[in-house]
Amino acid sequence: MEVIIGLIIIAIGSFCQSSSYVPINKVKDWSWESFWLTQGVFAWILFPLLGAMLAVPEGSSLGAILTADTAAAGKAVFYGVLWGVGGLTFGLSMRYLGVALGQSIALGTCAGFGTLFPAIFAGTDLFHGQGLTLLIGVCITLAGIAVIGYAGSLRAQNMTEEEKKAAIKDFALTKGLLVALLAGVMSACFALGLDAGKPLSVAGVNPLFETLPATLMVTLGGFITNAVYCLYQNAKNKTFSDYGKKGVLTNNILFCALAGVLWYCQFFGLGLGKSFFAPDSVIMAFSWCILMALNVLFSNVWGILLKEWKGCNTKTVTVLTIGLLILIFSLVFPNMDKI
Repeated sequence: MEVIIGLIIIAIGSFCQSSSYVPINKVKDWSWESFWLTQGVFAWILFPLLGAMLAVPEGSSLGAILTADTAAAGKAVFYGVLWGVGGLTFGLSMRYLGVALGQSIALGTCAGFGTLFPAIFAGTDLFHGQGLTLLIGVCITLAGIAVIGYAGSLRAQNMTEEEKKAAIKDFALTKGLLVALLAGVMSACFALGLDAGKPLSVAGVNPLFETLPATLMVTLGGFITNAVYCLYQNAKNKTFSDYGKKGVLTNNILFCALAGVLWYCQFFGLGLGKSFFAPDSVIMAFSWCILMALNVLFSNVWGILLKEWKGCNTKTVTVLTIGLLILIFSLVFPNMDKI
């Protein structure tokens, strides 16, 4: 029962993340770099800080937790900087491929590397016992991602140039796939950052919130990368004036804040959900892959709602459905005997 509760919590956070790009469509008269940086303040600094404060036990402080192991904190920030590169290219992948396909390819790659790298670094044997179960689970997830990617290529073949531009303004399949793969590999560094930040804890920390200080360190690193790039783009494109547009300022900040809190919910939910899993279980090791698979699943639901799959033939819809079903199966495979 506890496993089911953990999965439900992770699923709720995932749904929020997959919904986080919808409010961005309400941002008006701002350049990409301006809204990306603004939502990043909320997603990578403010809400992670509030979340990390929940982990502070009575009589302690957040500073004490973050300095419990300065080397671990530094590693978490470093991986966060690398993850920040993935965050930048992640946004571009959706620009070129749309929400459904862009998130699918990037998150699929992220799921594989983000799950297997920590296991490999921990010395897990991926060809026997629980390690083999973990590897098979990742392969099933990647198979689902690949099928969804194939559905996306079928969709591209059946679309006219006018339809492509109507559904996705800057549709570019080859460029988008390359950007999405890079985004996935670099985004996997978030999982490595969480693993590196495990020592950031003190006695009395509530297990529900134990991972949130490490999450803050990783998102801090990611914010540094994104802030440098976005401020550079602001200067290059002369878009600093965006932040002073009075007619849209309140509207844009509110929707960026909404996008930020929805995005952060995935890692807030992941931390809470993992607290219901046994520490050395397969599903604990597989939790990152579960989150990414759910993100893909829900992103495609939004892709359908946003009519990115509108006009597709029966074959394309069938392939998409098969891919989504494979993803659903991958969620329960590692722990089928306990669900």
